[in-house]
Amino acid sequence: MEISITTKQEIFLNSKAFETLFGGAAGGGKSFGQLVDAFLFALQYSKSKQIIFRRTFSDLEKSLIRVSLELYPKEVASYNSSKHTWTFKNGSVIDFGYIDNEKDVYQYQSAEYDIIRFDELTHFTEYMYTYMISRCRGANDFPKGIKSSTNPGGVGHSWVKKRFIDIGEPNKIHECLLESGQTTTRIFIPSLVQDNKFLLTSDPDYVKRLDNLPEKERKALKFGDWEIYDGVFFPEFTRRTHVIEPFEIPEHWNRYVSIDYGLDMFAVLFHAVDTYGEDYIYNEIHLSNLIISEAAKLLTTYPDFRKIKEFYAPPDLWNRRNDTGKSAAEIFWENGVLLTKCSADRVNGWLSVKEWVKVYDSIDEQTGEKIQKTKLHVFSNCINLINNLPEIQRDDKNPNDCATEPHELTHITDSLRYFCISRPVKTEIKKINKEQHFNFEVERPPQDDYGEEIVVV
Repeated sequence: MEISITTKQEIFLNSKAFETLFGGAAGGGKSFGQLVDAFLFALQYSKSKQIIFRRTFSDLEKSLIRVSLELYPKEVASYNSSKHTWTFKNGSVIDFGYIDNEKDVYQYQSAEYDIIRFDELTHFTEYMYTYMISRCRGANDFPKGIKSSTNPGGVGHSWVKKRFIDIGEPNKIHECLLESGQTTTRIFIPSLVQDNKFLLTSDPDYVKRLDNLPEKERKALKFGDWEIYDGVFFPEFTRRTHVIEPFEIPEHWNRYVSIDYGLDMFAVLFHAVDTYGEDYIYNEIHLSNLIISEAAKLLTTYPDFRKIKEFYAPPDLWNRRNDTGKSAAEIFWENGVLLTKCSADRVNGWLSVKEWVKVYDSIDEQTGEKIQKTKLHVFSNCINLINNLPEIQRDDKNPNDCATEPHELTHITDSLRYFCISRPVKTEIKKINKEQHFNFEVERPPQDDYGEEIVVV
């Protein structure tokens, strides 16, 4: 049996990472690479066990199963259509399985596989994927791993992007720390249709058909663009446009804090608004299991605490609590933080966020070139906002609102909403008359009510 493979498929076959993702554009040979890799592994490791997943058996039958029947020689393996299993003469097996709903994972509760494969990984939820990792086991010395292939887009786009794309340079194995304290290894191998010389030779018009797709689908399927998001509420937000490296905030810029408090998460954003009215989010707090007094005291420990003009918080913090008779806002005040009540209007709040996040065309004052700008800038150290804002989904029942699940994404983004709807004031340069200035009999430059030096123009 002679099989021709592309360079990217060869990298996929030879991957030594525990978790491998072969992904990107359509036509890159991902599914074919999965079948070839599974076949070679089955031949090399006698009595090995593998499984290849799609969301439904219908998807499997129309794609992987059909291709495997054409690819795998009957001399070395036979296919059982009722069990959806290839059995090799050396005792190895390749199962085809489905996980349509999250409860479907429990049908594999007692299973053991050396290699678990997901085709079109972004069609699965993160829970489906992480549960099946626990089924990658066996009392043998065969290599173990999870090998997946996919295009951008789909219900799992965000978590797949975070797990494989955002960890660093592609085509390189990265050691990643798990919540348990253990480590795993991951690699992302990008694939474009241009990498598949066999497809381009047999079907040279395939790329032209991709060009006829709507823009978002064309970016995903032709270019393998992971910056597109299916169903997300803030597609405008991108790392390239909104995330910047930290710099020293000028002393005279107005500073604000926005707060979303709960025992499950204390989410805080620190804002600085410049003289153009643009917001620079320069720090964040994202901690759980803090009682109200602890949360307030934590805020007071930050070096720029005294420079904050307003601490924006939602109205529910003014509700009196049954246990103490006090509101959260009162406890914050007792511990040195005076909160300012903001609107909790979700729809208008999210619309306000969109106004801050939107990207618009401008002209570079120095070069005269066209550039894209935004009113919202996020320092790269604010990792929770950067990770969570692009993942917030649109509410299926109300397209003007965000979904409230997954709940862990909503805290820091709600904090941003409270700031944006509060109409913070931009920094203004104060002007005084020169003659008045020189008549002052003081030993230092005049200052405004906040102790800042008045600028003389």
